[in-house]
Amino acid sequence: MKDLMQSVELGVSQRKGVNVTGPKVWLKNEVVRVGLAESLCTYVMMVFGLGSVAQVVTGQGAFGEYLSINLGFGLGVAMGVHVGGKVSGAHMNAAVSLTMCTFGRLAWKMLPVYVFAQLLGSFLAAGTIYAVYYEAIYDYCGGNLTVTGVKATAGIFATYPAPYLSLLAGFIDQVFGTAMLLLCLMALSDQKNKPAAAGSEPVAVGLLVLLIGISLGSNSGYAINPTRDIAPRVFTAIAGWGSDVFRAGNGWWWVPLAAPPIGGVLGAGLYKALVEMHHPPLSEQGEGLLKEETAPLRKQENICANVCV
Repeated sequence: MKDLMQSVELGVSQRKGVNVTGPKVWLKNEVVRVGLAESLCTYVMMVFGLGSVAQVVTGQGAFGEYLSINLGFGLGVAMGVHVGGKVSGAHMNAAVSLTMCTFGRLAWKMLPVYVFAQLLGSFLAAGTIYAVYYEAIYDYCGGNLTVTGVKATAGIFATYPAPYLSLLAGFIDQVFGTAMLLLCLMALSDQKNKPAAAGSEPVAVGLLVLLIGISLGSNSGYAINPTRDIAPRVFTAIAGWGSDVFRAGNGWWWVPLAAPPIGGVLGAGLYKALVEMHHPPLSEQGEGLLKEETAPLRKQENICANVCV
């Protein structure tokens, strides 16, 4: 009730033109603020994503299907961008952070901060979903936590390849999926091309992740994100699934760890080489177009520095 009254008083004061003192900024250290925001937005994204998988698996199809998992991760990414987009940029993906460093859009000294924050957020999200779905998981598998088989549950938390997929094909799959992610993120951020409208970036990025899931996800679960995969995998190893989480799929664990960073740099580099580098100089595009393009550049930051995936 006290909070409600304070909110009402704040609204009345604003309507009357009274200056209201805002809350003090307690954390002035940029590295700490960025780390906390990146951890939280990654946590939010992973809770919704892993939760959607847990609901489908333990519900045996009664509470969703493959599409609902794609929607869960897509909408989770969108919510994550809302949570941390203006503070850390809401990368939520080490491949995105590495690519931004490679192309000079993020300082290299910040890369460890982002990676640690993403690992922490993903690990805590895995623990949260395990706690929330603990009884459902044990009811589903009869208390036998397995990585493979009919009642396997490790796939709730980390990705595993389809039985037919070789390590080479899986590596290519992850490189290509991440390349498409970063290529499209570069396009969404390109103010001289057709960027996402201001304010619509979270939805645009969420739809991009949804698109990748429904078109490139069946081979190995479209991890396209090293920190998203390895942190929950480590959690499952600790929580009872054991070392099989690293042996399954012919030692699949290293593929979603190594392939996405390569794909991210390749995808962003491809867009830059074929599109971004060839925009005409602003001086050649006329006064009207000049005003149209330079205004957004002054007013908003590059989306690739502000979003994940």
